[in-house]
Amino acid sequence: MRRFIRFPLSIGILLFSQFSLAQPPGVTMEMIARQLPLEGAPLAVPGPYAVTQEAAFDDAGFIVYRPIDLGRFPGNDNLPVLVWGNGGCAIDGRRYGGFLRTIASHGFLVITTIPVEPEEGEEARRNADADDMIRAIDWAFAESIRPASHLRGKIDIVNIALMGQSCGGFMSATAGLDARVGTVALFNSGLSAPGAPGPGGRATMDQLDDLHGPILLINGGAVDFMYEPAQENFRAIRRNPVFYGARDNAGHTATVFHPGGGEYANVASNWLLYHLKGDEEAGKMFVGRDCSLCTNPNWETNSKRL
Repeated sequence: MRRFIRFPLSIGILLFSQFSLAQPPGVTMEMIARQLPLEGAPLAVPGPYAVTQEAAFDDAGFIVYRPIDLGRFPGNDNLPVLVWGNGGCAIDGRRYGGFLRTIASHGFLVITTIPVEPEEGEEARRNADADDMIRAIDWAFAESIRPASHLRGKIDIVNIALMGQSCGGFMSATAGLDARVGTVALFNSGLSAPGAPGPGGRATMDQLDDLHGPILLINGGAVDFMYEPAQENFRAIRRNPVFYGARDNAGHTATVFHPGGGEYANVASNWLLYHLKGDEEAGKMFVGRDCSLCTNPNWETNSKRL
């Protein structure tokens, strides 16, 4: 049986350098780690559900965040799926636990990768890829019908989202070409133009319109080195609905490691509530000229076809 193994918390950032080919030259660790100052920053707003975390059934290499009490699902609420891609394409998603728990507290099944003890003769994996996100979707489908699963009949497999931070955003857009995915969000990320240097097998900017639903592009403002690439991605989208938001002075790491994920967790949760649960109140953060992010002086925003 495979067992979980521990990596230092710094691995998620350190591994980023292995996946930096899509970044401009001269990116430093200081630039990668820059975040919004915690003092005075908006707090994460949790949802109505207390949350637990558990290893995915069958040592699948995932950790799952979900509401503890599943009794409201599916009778009084639905439980859509979010698959999360870590910064640096790191395999260990537990560092994002606060951020992911906030999302799960709004009534979502959240899945991300964790390291497992390798089989004899194998090396421990330190990086995830888009195929891992596809496997997570497959796992959710299988678990929704597995006879002994406590999640049987609870998971809303019709509504699936992929989100990711930095390199995890690249993974999300690549795996998001799967027709089962209804919305994709790239945080502090942006796809490269076709033919640009970078790892093979990764989606490129021209494929953004091949995604199956609305797209969310969020970055940390002018101090985030993905600020301009995210703008280029926004301009490249011709058919899909898309919302673009740049949080002033947030930097590349922004608020994902603030308690509960901070302001970014609120943005992610409301996007999912609106698009996967039809929550019109949550949608007011993004929709309309007077949307709450649009009128927030800390945010630069734009949208198309929402």
